[in-house]
Amino acid sequence: MKKPVSMFAILALLFLISPIIMSAKAEGNYTIDHVDHTISVMYNGYILVNDTITLNVTGSAPNDFIMGFPQKYGSNILRCTAYSGSTNLPTTLNVPEDRLGFYDAKIQIPNGMPVKTFSVYFVLSSSLLIQDDSDSSRFVLDFPAYPIFTQPVTVCNVSIVLPQEAVFSGGTVPGFSYSQEQLPAFTYAPASLGFTLSADEIQIVDVSGLSREIRTNEFGEIEGADTYEVTNTVSKTVSFFEIALPFNASDAVVVDQFSRKMSDPTQIDANLNRYHVNFTLSIAKGQSTRFTVRYGLPSEFLLREGSNKYSLSLLLFQNVNYYIDQTSVSFIFPEGAQIISVENRNNDLSDVTRSVFQETVTMSKQGVIGMDNVSAQIAYQYNPMWLSFRSTIWVWALAIVGSVVAAVAWKAPKGQPRTYVPTGAVKLDPEHLRSFADGYEEKQKIRLEMESLEARVQKGRMPRQRYKVRRRILEARLATLSRGLGEFKEKMRVAGGQYSDFMRQLEVAETEINEAEANVKSVEARHNRGEISLEAYRKLSADYQRRKENAETTIDGVLLRLREETR
Repeated sequence: MKKPVSMFAILALLFLISPIIMSAKAEGNYTIDHVDHTISVMYNGYILVNDTITLNVTGSAPNDFIMGFPQKYGSNILRCTAYSGSTNLPTTLNVPEDRLGFYDAKIQIPNGMPVKTFSVYFVLSSSLLIQDDSDSSRFVLDFPAYPIFTQPVTVCNVSIVLPQEAVFSGGTVPGFSYSQEQLPAFTYAPASLGFTLSADEIQIVDVSGLSREIRTNEFGEIEGADTYEVTNTVSKTVSFFEIALPFNASDAVVVDQFSRKMSDPTQIDANLNRYHVNFTLSIAKGQSTRFTVRYGLPSEFLLREGSNKYSLSLLLFQNVNYYIDQTSVSFIFPEGAQIISVENRNNDLSDVTRSVFQETVTMSKQGVIGMDNVSAQIAYQYNPMWLSFRSTIWVWALAIVGSVVAAVAWKAPKGQPRTYVPTGAVKLDPEHLRSFADGYEEKQKIRLEMESLEARVQKGRMPRQRYKVRRRILEARLATLSRGLGEFKEKMRVAGGQYSDFMRQLEVAETEINEAEANVKSVEARHNRGEISLEAYRKLSADYQRRKENAETTIDGVLLRLREETR
């Protein structure tokens, strides 16, 4: 009777301790020898935390390495990435953990990979950096003094990286650098640090979008255009922003969202090719601005491989010192070029768009920082014979038109008076007119919806994250509509007569609306700064609003006339 009892006891004991054995196998046999905990404040106020971890592995390396921060920082963590050398290690945020107050991340190390040192990067939101409303040179940074580990750490060195002119002004830590020996497991250590710094060294803003367009022409020349969308999130007004152009970019020109030229950018760092862009109007808290930087790139980025094959290779966003919510890059090649291959690194999405004569590659990625090393290499074929394509088409078209005219003139009876048909008598397909009117009305609805979203988010009636997602969707729809409407406009200009006059009226009305909206924002900003009285503000706002309404009435009249043409 004793043997069955003993056997049952042994099996029960193995059942109880098997999870412990499996856990130990999963974690591996190691100790944490050294951790470098670096907190860097980026130019737009976002925080980059870099933990470089050195293990003393006595057996197998751990398959799952768990670390994290106090739970209070969980809502501020935007992304997490890990690297061992150049190898990307998969990460998972907010892994379930029994210990309360611990927001953790799991770093997965592939089986058999000899990992002893690796780095983990966290991006935290700018809400952890507080700028004093009364003295914009004073800042307070809220951050995790130490990372949290499930094992003790022999040595943990900490560095807070700020612009060189920053001066320490107190806090719960002794300074910009400190260390801790024998850091206990599950150390819970939120911290704060005060410092003073010129208010221009850090601009706490959201860079909600950066769209880059790289265009190559038939002669191998390369042009770039970067469009930024920046939103001020603090009380201090923002009058300029720092940008980073690709290396060897030249002849930089800045235009606003209405394509009006702004002041030339000022280079502040030749090694990193960074510039200051001065805004035409300062933006207050909650306000946004959009501007485009156009520049030229040397032909060295475009390699010729054989007679008709080319390869374009670029590093993207490598010197930006801020966090970007959404990026996109479009590569536009000359007419007749055919895409052979597309290679991209660290891009979430790439897409090839083909039109009748032209192909475009578009890449996009969310949550970008400078260390991501986003790159693209695109190979395409291009026959130089396409250089004469357009001129040949025009010559043939003119020849055909000339032949038709000559034939009609030859066959016309002698003495019969010639009849001239006015240009305005050219009729367009009613379906084209209807499509244009429908598309233009949808464009107006989208603009109204975007204005409504802007008002709701400023009044706190919509979460900012939901607003950004909805705005991006509307902007994508608007861009697609604008391209289609542009093609219709060209057809109507060619038709001439009343159609050409309709397009001219629309362009004048659109310009009037854009200028009125810009003037309203300018007057509002001047009133907020106390530069003009309330009475003057109301009078100017009413005048600009009236001009906007008159222009909208003109647009409605043109669309009504076009719909009448379809009957």
